[in-house]
Amino acid sequence: MGRNADAIDEGVAIALAAARLSVKNTILVSTISLGESFDPDHFVDAARDALIALADEQDGAAAAVTKARRAAWGRHTQPHGTHDYRDRDVRNLRRRAKQYSGVAKALRLKAEDVDELRGIVEHAREAAWHDVEANLEGRLRIEAMRPDQDPDYESMREARMQALRLVDLQKLSAQARRKRKVGAAAEGGSGAGDDADEA
Repeated sequence: MGRNADAIDEGVAIALAAARLSVKNTILVSTISLGESFDPDHFVDAARDALIALADEQDGAAAAVTKARRAAWGRHTQPHGTHDYRDRDVRNLRRRAKQYSGVAKALRLKAEDVDELRGIVEHAREAAWHDVEANLEGRLRIEAMRPDQDPDYESMREARMQALRLVDLQKLSAQARRKRKVGAAAEGGSGAGDDADEA
């Protein structure tokens, strides 16, 4: 019984981490992409939905393992692969089904606990803020770095200059040619109109 309980606890811990990640992504999309204000109560439903979806997955896994256990019952031939179960696997499959079901049950209980849901939202908010903070710090470090602070400045200088010559200057030159053509076409068009008026 202790081994089952430990496996269920571990499964619940992994599922909670997955739920926090899901809610974190929802927070980032809502607040950054959609520009909404952060309201913890707004994300409680997202936490509940994540837990229920994970519980459904665990129930599905339990059903699949139970089906495999029934198929394995009474089969004593050599297996042909990892998931080709035999009678000797029946006990282990029964234990795994109980563990999956136990994780699902625990997740459904947590999905009904508002304090648990708020805790998931708070952890997800902290993780979202950490992602944003790390992103900003990284961008500021790159944007604000001076040549004397960049250890790779000298070794990468030639590559940057080559990219400038082969890519950036070529692009600027092509843009300038297009502008000249458009300008010449516009002038030519207006000149032709003047000649027609004079005739």
